[in-house]
Amino acid sequence: MTVAVTIPELIKDLNLDVIYKGNQDNIFITTSDVNRPGLQLANFFTCFGEGTAERLQVIGLIELAFLNELDAETRKERLDKYFSYQLPSVILCRDMDPIPDMKNAAHKYERPLLKSEMVTTEFINYASNYLNSKLAPRMTQHGVLVDIYGIGVLLIGESGIGKSETALELVKRGHRLVSDDVVNIKKVARKRLIGEAPKVLRHFLEIRGIGIIDVKAMYGVGAIINTKEIDLVVELVPWEKESFCDRLGLDETFINFLDVNVHKITIPIKPGRNLAIIIEAAAKDYRLKKAGYNAAEQLTEKIFGTKNKKFKLKYYNKPLR
Repeated sequence: MTVAVTIPELIKDLNLDVIYKGNQDNIFITTSDVNRPGLQLANFFTCFGEGTAERLQVIGLIELAFLNELDAETRKERLDKYFSYQLPSVILCRDMDPIPDMKNAAHKYERPLLKSEMVTTEFINYASNYLNSKLAPRMTQHGVLVDIYGIGVLLIGESGIGKSETALELVKRGHRLVSDDVVNIKKVARKRLIGEAPKVLRHFLEIRGIGIIDVKAMYGVGAIINTKEIDLVVELVPWEKESFCDRLGLDETFINFLDVNVHKITIPIKPGRNLAIIIEAAAKDYRLKKAGYNAAEQLTEKIFGTKNKKFKLKYYNKPLR
């Protein structure tokens, strides 16, 4: 299903004033691009109907001043041609009122005409960020998302393996819960994923044997956060003697969400392992690696005197015991 923003949503979320409501029934904004129609008001409409007219149309002080410089007949002709395209909405900035010809053209073609108090560049940035967030590709992932030392860590693994219990221990240790059980993921930039909880599940955590607990009520507002960028994925798997494990942390692994590769580590678990401390250490190690320091490379370079990963991995990647 295509994600879209309706005109009533746009008016409410961007706090816009309605000059003329127009026919909003079949208008759906599906692109985050914004257009300032300077070229079109100068009578250059080449390629305008091939995507540009579907964008949110923003008119600022310069465009309005240009229109006022035109003679009455030319101005009416240009605006009539401009509004004849399937414009989703025309928004005037700086709380400016439309000139009569603009209002008449909006009425003629049933195009919504709105205005904002913001200056033009500020409004364009605000509207673009808003539409990028609302129209971002999205998916749902089973898991638990936690903010650990500013790193968004997504815990995944089979049901009942201990993700929620680990998240509770992390909250107790001063970290913040984003979402339990279901994580809504949206792609807000080429390599940036944001995770959040469904509104109905926000701040709640399920602990087997206890039931549902409200993290915000029990641990305070400092224990929760509504959204967080996903930086690291930690997969919890059962401990098996014959399974292989990266003993050094030199072998980089990724998992793909919405065509974005996210760093992933796999932690085998068994009774007695303190998962909260291990995941804390993983988050800190990730921050160090992002800063350019890799402890495993430093150690093995001292031992073997080489930077060849394959040479080192054959000595350290052994079955678990």
